[in-house]
Amino acid sequence: MFSFNKLVIFGVGLIGGSLARALRERAGPGGSVVGVGRTAASVARAIELGVIDEAAALDDDTALANALAGADVVLLAAPVAQTEPLLARIAPFLGERTIVTDAGSTKSDVVAAARRTLGPRVAQFVPGHPIAGRESSGVDAALPDLYVDRNVVLCPLPENAADDVERIASMWRATGACVRQMSEAQHDRVFASVSHLPHVLSFALVDQILDTPDAELKFSFAAGGFRDFTRIAASSPEMWRDICVANRAALLAELDDYTAVLARFRAAIEASDGAALEAAFARSRVARKEWQERGGIKPSNDVAAK
Repeated sequence: MFSFNKLVIFGVGLIGGSLARALRERAGPGGSVVGVGRTAASVARAIELGVIDEAAALDDDTALANALAGADVVLLAAPVAQTEPLLARIAPFLGERTIVTDAGSTKSDVVAAARRTLGPRVAQFVPGHPIAGRESSGVDAALPDLYVDRNVVLCPLPENAADDVERIASMWRATGACVRQMSEAQHDRVFASVSHLPHVLSFALVDQILDTPDAELKFSFAAGGFRDFTRIAASSPEMWRDICVANRAALLAELDDYTAVLARFRAAIEASDGAALEAAFARSRVARKEWQERGGIKPSNDVAAK
């Protein structure tokens, strides 16, 4: 069970809005939900849709102090590059009992930012990452079932109280999610491989075609394979820019490994080595089928981790 008196969400878009809707519509009656945006107008749509109860502007000290007063949980659901300035902005108004968590796709940089801005109060920050999303963004895309049967990764700090970690875990479980834990370094290595690299490759393929003289003709004949491979290239450029920069060391290592595999495939194609290609393709096919049979593909809202 998860209950709260006040939940404050910075960035009431797809991720933050879906959390608010899930807690309202799936977890039963709760407290008030306050949305904070760059301006009050930026969260007006969330009030109109009934996703939040109140709105506050980030640049208004009085409104921000009132929004954070008595808050049980604060969720930072903004691009990872905004984590440090957001933490610095809220630190003066943060109550001693308030738990802060985030939804960022990288964790090592977020933890470092929290240590710099919160100092000894970093114990109040529980790093998190819900592995869910859609190609659409904004509060209009928010869904109450976005997190059902999805993974949420928490990367607890040594300073975190066990009860605070469990409270954040119970919040996500109330949305239907499965909560896992790992270190921030392990998180960044894993998601560089299975999330960040696929997005870079998807953007890269579209970019490659755009640079060809017959791009329009190619796009006109693109079908299912192209659609499936490039679906995630419709994701937020701002968000993925920040993720690539924030997780650059792990992502570069994955890109180097992928480039080596492409070089091996290229050599086999150049040599007309059908046996080598078939063996490599068969190995990948078996691994993909086994992953799918273990439940790797979810029935709805399936999109690469955000």
